[in-house]
Amino acid sequence: MSFLAELRRRNVIRIAALYMVGAWLAMQVAATLLPIFDTPGWVLKALVVLLAIGFVPALVFAWVFELTPDGIKREGEVAPVGSLAPRTARRMDRLLLVALLLALGYFAVDKFVLAPGREASTTSLANASLETAAAPTVGGAVPETPAAATSDAKSIAVLAFADLSQAQDQAYFSDGVAEEILNALAKIDDLKVAGRTSSFYFKGRNESLAAIGSTLGVAHVAASRQ
Repeated sequence: MSFLAELRRRNVIRIAALYMVGAWLAMQVAATLLPIFDTPGWVLKALVVLLAIGFVPALVFAWVFELTPDGIKREGEVAPVGSLAPRTARRMDRLLLVALLLALGYFAVDKFVLAPGREASTTSLANASLETAAAPTVGGAVPETPAAATSDAKSIAVLAFADLSQAQDQAYFSDGVAEEILNALAKIDDLKVAGRTSSFYFKGRNESLAAIGSTLGVAHVAASRQ
């Protein structure tokens, strides 16, 4: 029996597929719910690391052990006639189908329901801030305004940096630098950092830093100037 056939017989491939789909669903749900409770950013990162670490032990467990009527036993101790592997495989196939349908449903809801709502909310906030206007800015700092005064003093947004190259073909590099700075600032305790999606929404938009700071609810804005 080939190694691939043995992996299939022991349901290792099915376990791998189930684990990856389940881990993806867990991360998507966590990414949606954790910000609602103002959970620190490291919590989601820790969850990703734990799920990644658990992948290999799950495969090893599926290879070494097998479910029997008498409980979990080592695969070598189970006689072929008493093996429940084929029945377990059929159950896992149905479970995998359900997990894939859930993943597809979540993707569709996020893509066509939640994402447009988030974009509309961000757009309305930006328009509202423009209507209230803002004072001129100097050197990338947001002047003191009523909105900024009520913001946390230890808060900042990092906007997408402008591509100042002569050929205008280094936008990906400019965005990468801004993301690295944003990620580094996010690791500082007691510093509120606006999310990448919200900050990069203003890329290419001719709006004052004061208006952007008011919209994002931050006291400081880091941005490049042409």
